[in-house]
Amino acid sequence: MEKFLRLFALAFLLVSSGLLTAGCSRSTDCQGKNDNSYLKAKTDPRTFSAGGSLIRELGEEPATLNPVIATDVYEGTVNGGIYETLIRRNNATLEFEPLLARSWEVSEDGLSYTFYLRKDVKWHDGTPFTADDVVFSYDSIRNPKVAAAHLQSYYQDVKSYTKIDSYTVRCQYGKPYFRAFEFCGGIPIVAKHIFEKGDFNTNPAGRSPVGTGPYVFEHWETGREIRLRRNPDYWGEPAWLREVVYKVVLDPTVKLQLLKKQELDFAGLLPLQWSKQSCGTSFRNKFYRASYTTPGYNYIGWNSKKPFFSDKRVRRAMTHFVDRETILREILLGLGEIVTTTFYVKSPEYPHDVKPYPYDPKKARELLDEAGWRDSDGDGLRDKDGVSFRFEFLLPTGSETGEKIATILKEELSRSGIEMRIRKIEWAVFIQSMNERKFDAVTLGWSLGVESDPYQLWHSSQAEEGSNFVGFKNSRADVLIEDARKEFSRSERIKKYEEFSRILHEEQPYTFLFARKSTVAVHRRFHNVRLYPLGFDTKEWFVPENLRRY
Repeated sequence: MEKFLRLFALAFLLVSSGLLTAGCSRSTDCQGKNDNSYLKAKTDPRTFSAGGSLIRELGEEPATLNPVIATDVYEGTVNGGIYETLIRRNNATLEFEPLLARSWEVSEDGLSYTFYLRKDVKWHDGTPFTADDVVFSYDSIRNPKVAAAHLQSYYQDVKSYTKIDSYTVRCQYGKPYFRAFEFCGGIPIVAKHIFEKGDFNTNPAGRSPVGTGPYVFEHWETGREIRLRRNPDYWGEPAWLREVVYKVVLDPTVKLQLLKKQELDFAGLLPLQWSKQSCGTSFRNKFYRASYTTPGYNYIGWNSKKPFFSDKRVRRAMTHFVDRETILREILLGLGEIVTTTFYVKSPEYPHDVKPYPYDPKKARELLDEAGWRDSDGDGLRDKDGVSFRFEFLLPTGSETGEKIATILKEELSRSGIEMRIRKIEWAVFIQSMNERKFDAVTLGWSLGVESDPYQLWHSSQAEEGSNFVGFKNSRADVLIEDARKEFSRSERIKKYEEFSRILHEEQPYTFLFARKSTVAVHRRFHNVRLYPLGFDTKEWFVPENLRRY
């Protein structure tokens, strides 16, 4: 379950449980053909002994495996096998079900949530899991010294999170919130006896995590791999694989080569790789190929604190300079859909009557002139108040798709008197630049959860330290976001979100790009590979003895 929005780099949309939604193409040509019909259980894993390894890719190196301060999809992918929450969504129905909590009670007013914890759970070091760990984790999230601004917005209305006894906790909200149960029960939980020592943000467990989940951390070799092994003492249904290895592969060309050599078992494919480079009989005899719609979107973010992008007319001009239809056709090879707002394009919250601004350089130049950005000194660059229109476009290294988009935009802007420099930096440094607001423009993406709450991204209170990196502030938008949080009727929330989406469309803090289709390959020796509404759950996979290679 996604407990909050997670960043992903534009070129690499990683596939893991909770990130993807099925919506398979039915085309019969190579570009669209799926092998999803083969993604089903073939054998009952209980008839075999546990064993086999899964080697999967990480498109970027995680900065930490501390689940409280982790913010990106790469960290969440690894942590999904190590750490657990009180509740989870059922893979098939998406309804909440018990995990570390065996049951719960909800008060009639929807403000109080009592969870009764399992008594047979232990941390990987053998220490019993208790209510103290849950309360400590909540206190850590609310601690202003802890780098958890992305989570704090979801718990700001919690009145108390208290221990009733060693195996009972109660979360009390001060006012109604339609996602209160999800966040009370979905709180990331860390071991108190480990994290109460020293500085929370730099605790060694961020590099050597200790959880309660079906996999135990084994080692992390920087720049190469993170290795997890099966937890033999797991309290629940055990993992069927002996180990899971996450290989850091920054170069997508290398990733495809590793797949073809069967040195990777599970990886995402770029559009060109999906459409042209993984179609041969040899590849398809070894791998399933699957594509499905992604619950998330890509965007270009404009830092409104910079003089170039403080005016909405300039931001709208930037959107008019982006030829999204050509990018979708030529770079993404049609594997996606142009979007206009922050909500998942397949959800009821998405306003399909809000149409994308068209590619229109003439209109863009008119908006720039109107905003006062003209070439007043004849040097070929637009300027205003003595500031020339030169800005930097920040990219994470390895973002091949993002670099292509940036290159096209750079050429387009140069014809209209704007100088754009492209700079690529390593992922951890990139995230730090975002957190410190040290950028002019960036291209990234968000993976979305089942329910929508735009507070984390768009409320003005999140502009300084939260996930509102671009500094968007609009008083009416704040009111709509706050009112929607208190509304338990989805249809009434949608009405507020429709107005909010129109404000975003007018303001253009992002140039919203695409809801990408995820395209992946899975080795055929894995059984029990099921495609759920929110994607794959690799914890269910297993390899029969006769198909194990290592």
